[in-house]
Amino acid sequence: MIFMQRLLLIITIKQGVNNMNIKKVGLTALAGSLIATSAFAGSMSVTGSAGISLSNSSNYDNGNSWSSGDSMNFSGSGELDNGIVVTTKQEIDGGTLDDRSVVLELPDMGTLTFHAHGGGTAMSSVDDVMPTAYGESWDLIGHTASASTKTTGQTDKQGAIGGFGTNNSFKYVVPEMVEGVGVDLSYVPSGGTRTDGTVSWHVSYTGVEGLTVGFAQDDNGLSGTSKLETETMYAKYAFGSFTVGVQESEQSQEGATTSDDDFSAIGITYQVSDDLTIGYHASEREFGDQTQDQENKNLSVSYTTGGVTVAAGWVSMDNVGGSTASRDDVDGYAIDMSFAF
Repeated sequence: MIFMQRLLLIITIKQGVNNMNIKKVGLTALAGSLIATSAFAGSMSVTGSAGISLSNSSNYDNGNSWSSGDSMNFSGSGELDNGIVVTTKQEIDGGTLDDRSVVLELPDMGTLTFHAHGGGTAMSSVDDVMPTAYGESWDLIGHTASASTKTTGQTDKQGAIGGFGTNNSFKYVVPEMVEGVGVDLSYVPSGGTRTDGTVSWHVSYTGVEGLTVGFAQDDNGLSGTSKLETETMYAKYAFGSFTVGVQESEQSQEGATTSDDDFSAIGITYQVSDDLTIGYHASEREFGDQTQDQENKNLSVSYTTGGVTVAAGWVSMDNVGGSTASRDDVDGYAIDMSFAF
């Protein structure tokens, strides 16, 4: 009898230990699962836009004047144990993989972005920041050298003077060290025909209510007479329902003057209501190798309600590309209906 009691006691103790071990294994597995989940915790988001556009202009036959555009932007982000927030961004534009980047938000140290595709330079982002209700005066109509369809004999238009970016470049936004002063830098590595890496920079000041002033510089990373250096300065002021601005840019060529260009732009917008804005934008591009300047004017309007924006611009462009031919004096309009979701 005593033997049987001892045997039952041993079996009961063993069962208790086994149950405890099972619970330990379960808790350990659960803890590991929670740790793994924490390590890979993050968020995903998708935003998009779509639009239908109509544009037409004199002296230019672009066939069907209707077009559409669409963009899907995918973003995924997560925070590492050291506080760095990593975000990857992918854009599908018109069915094609377009802008791609990896963004590192560094605690108290600013933001570093690697642009695998798209992104431009620090100066490119401010090549023309003048107020407008819809588009820049040099951008809405006419064609560039990269246009797939052109009117025979017409000169390619020129836009604002900007930076010289490529894929696989870096951009760094410096944390605010002085109130109202913002600084961002970009670096384009050397490669191919680009013999030098290029640092571009932009500094802005917003310390006075309503006022924004800025200055930026860039170069194309080439050498000899192919080397171009650019710079721009601008000022904008918002008061009441009005915003006005002025901008001046220069491009200089090392060892030659044929690409020494100047660019100037002005803009003014009036906020009629929370939904309706009207604006006027004018710009001029002076060429080092042409006798005429390209002059552009744009009267525009935009109306937004919910996620829908309807905008239109009426544009006049004289001496496109510095040409003196009458066919390169162009007038036209552009209308766009866009949807954000």
